[in-house]
Amino acid sequence: MPKSDYDVVIAGGGMAGLITAASIGYNSKGSARVLVVDRNKESEPGRKTNNGWTCGDATSKRSLDYLADHIGIRYGAPELEHPVKGVYVYSPDRKSKVLFEGEGYLFNRKLAPRRQVDDARKSGAEFLFGATAERLLSEGDKITGVTGRKSDGTSFSFTAKMVIDATGSSSTLRRFLPIPSMIEKEIDPDDVVGTGRYILDFEPSKEDPTFFSPDYCIIHLDQFIAPAGYAWVFPKGKKKVNIGLGVSHSGLARRNRRFGLNDNLQSLIDKYLADNPVIKNYTQPADDANSGNTKGNWQVPVRRHNDCMVANGFAVVGDSAWMPRPIDAGGISPSIYGGTILGKVVAEALEAGDTSEAGLWKYNVEYMGTHGYPMASFEVLRRYLQTVTNDQINYGMKHFLSEEDVLAITERKHPEFNQARFMNPTMWFRILSQLPLARGLRYTVKKSAALVEINLGYPESPKGFGEWQKRLERELSETVSKFKPLDVAN
Repeated sequence: MPKSDYDVVIAGGGMAGLITAASIGYNSKGSARVLVVDRNKESEPGRKTNNGWTCGDATSKRSLDYLADHIGIRYGAPELEHPVKGVYVYSPDRKSKVLFEGEGYLFNRKLAPRRQVDDARKSGAEFLFGATAERLLSEGDKITGVTGRKSDGTSFSFTAKMVIDATGSSSTLRRFLPIPSMIEKEIDPDDVVGTGRYILDFEPSKEDPTFFSPDYCIIHLDQFIAPAGYAWVFPKGKKKVNIGLGVSHSGLARRNRRFGLNDNLQSLIDKYLADNPVIKNYTQPADDANSGNTKGNWQVPVRRHNDCMVANGFAVVGDSAWMPRPIDAGGISPSIYGGTILGKVVAEALEAGDTSEAGLWKYNVEYMGTHGYPMASFEVLRRYLQTVTNDQINYGMKHFLSEEDVLAITERKHPEFNQARFMNPTMWFRILSQLPLARGLRYTVKKSAALVEINLGYPESPKGFGEWQKRLERELSETVSKFKPLDVAN
């Protein structure tokens, strides 16, 4: 057979694609021939849309340590812009707050891809900028390359032992995968949220840690401000902020109908910003590190990652694999874990001469066991939270959320909500005051335990996938019918 142009073609030069490229190079000791195809100009790698590199920018120290420990990459200034000590989550009435401790950082998402391109190049990767991958090549039941078009209108075609899709949640490569596979091709629209944010320099008009802290990320839960989502104030310095929110499209439509309003995502963001009593006299920074990236919207998947992420000669990673965490739409950490693991598995598969579905299957197993196993349970918790009112959130955060629950969420586990247990006599009065809320929380705990058990039993080979997925879908389908989205926000 003719020699392939490359061992691996990675479609998409965002965070997931670039980390995967660096990981392949690291684990193959630079021997793998890797090409990254990025639609952006070389001077603007990783740009998501015309609005820039729209993102909440936050990630945990834990994920950065994982990257350093496994492929030797340690980020610092300027790609890491500001450290934080943890996250405060506030109830809608602002009377209850919960601290999720754990160090983290705010990325500069415009500068970070420049560093990541350098990391990938040092690992041996080549780049084709200003080019969009459009279709996959195949022979029989195996992917053999990719075709596309350059910004000047000319076409390109490359053969490869495998293609990695890192082009985002609406990927045409995944949707039009031309070979039989167990990869899900389409996502339910209700599993996608609209997000948007500003990056601003400002002069604080007062001190109020409920609305801004240079040391902590702040999340505001509010079904009126951010229906079926949340709003955030993330510090990027003492006088610099990433402020925005994410909403469910259907949740926003129901909220607008209920209150006779016509808000859209941008109008909600603008109102949220205007109502912040600390962030005043603000401007959008125009220096090289920020210009073209200070205002933007983006669509983010918020379901569990794709149940299967590999096929013969093909894999998905990052948003293409629907990796962002369902409970908060955070995508940086999953991309770090996913790209690092996929790169190692690909290097091993190339060494073994087997980039088949079976040869790549270890990526599914290792990602599920390392980072992915709680995501189905967080999907259920997200669905449940979309059914509760602001009054119920206020009550639940005040009476039902314990320190143990907070620690569990921090450790990427599902909270137990033991304060809402019916066997807790000291809590009977509070439980009876909000019986539907207590029952809902306890149901999610029971369902979570079942889902985590299923995911930790992910099949070691493709042979057991069908039965495993049926079992998972049975558990999840019950929650879809049980948790009807909130129609009245108050």
